[in-house]
Amino acid sequence: MYDSLKKSEQPTIPKHIAIIMDGNGRWAKRQGKLRTFGHKAGVGSLRETIETCATYGIEVLTVFAFSSENWHRPTKEVDVLMSLFMATLKSQAKRLHKNNIRLRVIGDRSKFSNNLQSKIKEVEFLTSENTGLLLMIAANYGGQWDMQQAAEKMLKKSVIDGVSVSEFELRDFLSTAGTPDPDLFIRTGGEKRISNFLLWQLAYSELYFTDTLWPDFNKEALDLAIMSFSTRQRRFGQTGEQVNEGV
Repeated sequence: MYDSLKKSEQPTIPKHIAIIMDGNGRWAKRQGKLRTFGHKAGVGSLRETIETCATYGIEVLTVFAFSSENWHRPTKEVDVLMSLFMATLKSQAKRLHKNNIRLRVIGDRSKFSNNLQSKIKEVEFLTSENTGLLLMIAANYGGQWDMQQAAEKMLKKSVIDGVSVSEFELRDFLSTAGTPDPDLFIRTGGEKRISNFLLWQLAYSELYFTDTLWPDFNKEALDLAIMSFSTRQRRFGQTGEQVNEGV
C-alpha cells in the first residue's frame, strides 16, 4: 500500500509523527486476559512502528507511553508498566543503536525509580550521536506540565540574563525543543481527544483517529494514516488559494 504512495508524483510524508498508543487494556480484555497482557503486546506494535518510520525516512516519532495522570491507575498496573519500560530499554538499547536511532525521553523523570532514571540516561547517551530517526518517548508527561515548566525556565533565564521575557520563544523551552512540531497526530483505540499530549506542539497537526487497538496497529495501519495525511492541504491560517499559489 505504501509503495503506491511512494510512486505518486509528490507524496507528502510527515517529518514528525506523534502517537497516543491507546487500547492495550481493551485488547487484552477482549481475549479474556489481564490489562497488563495488552501492554506487553503493545511493545511489539511499537517496535514495528519505529522500524517502519525509520525505513520511510521520517525524522521524528513521538509516542505517549505514560501520562502524568496514569499514576492514578491501579498500583499493580503501574508497577507492570514501570517494569515493562525498564525491560524494554534493556532489551532494545543495542537494537536502537544498531539501527542509528536516537532515543530521547521527555517528561518529569523525578517520580521514576533511580534505576529507571539511570537506564534512561544510559540509553540516551548510547544513542546520542545517532543521525537517523529520533524516537521521543513521553513518560510521566503532560502537555500542561510541559508548558508550565517551559514558562518557568524562560522566566528564570530572563532574570539571569537580565532581559525581557519577550526576547525568548516559549517553544525553545519545551521538552521537545529543537524538533519540528508534529505534522501528523495518530490516536489508536477509537477515542477522539488528545488527552493532554503535546498541547502546544499539536496546534497545526493533522489529526488521525482509528478504531484499531494499539496491539493490532501495524505497518499497514500506519500506511493508512500516512496516506490520509498525504491527501490533506495544510493551510496554517491561509486560504487554499494562497497555498496553491505559493503565497
